[in-house]
Amino acid sequence: MRGVAEVMADQAIDGQNEDVEVEATPRKGGLSGKKLVLFVVVPLLLLIGGGAGAYFMGVFGGGEEPAAEEQVEEQMEEEAQAAVFHDLPDMLVNLNTGGRRSSFLKLSVALELTSEQDIARIEEMQPRIVDSFQVYLRELRIEDLSGSAGLQRLREELLLRVNSAAHPVEVRDVLFKQMLVQ
Repeated sequence: MRGVAEVMADQAIDGQNEDVEVEATPRKGGLSGKKLVLFVVVPLLLLIGGGAGAYFMGVFGGGEEPAAEEQVEEQMEEEAQAAVFHDLPDMLVNLNTGGRRSSFLKLSVALELTSEQDIARIEEMQPRIVDSFQVYLRELRIEDLSGSAGLQRLREELLLRVNSAAHPVEVRDVLFKQMLVQ
């Protein structure tokens, strides 16, 4: 089958200048490649992606998740209720400055214990705990206490010392009530 342009070119060569009517027939066939991607593939991918996102976010089948969260919350509430705090006496120590000028540290701490029965043992061991704290604190420099990292190191060191001094008793944390450096 010849195209319209070829027929017209042949007629021009032959010398025939007749008007030729050509009927335009619509193109048969389904969707073109671009339309197929636009109207079928893209929405399909969006639906699959949305479903996967909803699944991973816990929209579908989330019956087990809240139960686990409730258990964790209950444990945290029990631990918070079970926590007992004991205040140690205020400590005033001079810091290691290495020079003529003296610097002092005033420290008030509370110990977080697991039960009220531990308070009696802590009170028995309090002189040893205070001595352990004093020995460590006297070796500190002002630079050792600067910033949140310095305070975290101090907390960890005091926690190690109090746990070794009151061995059978477990101290969960050392809480700073007051800290003054002069």
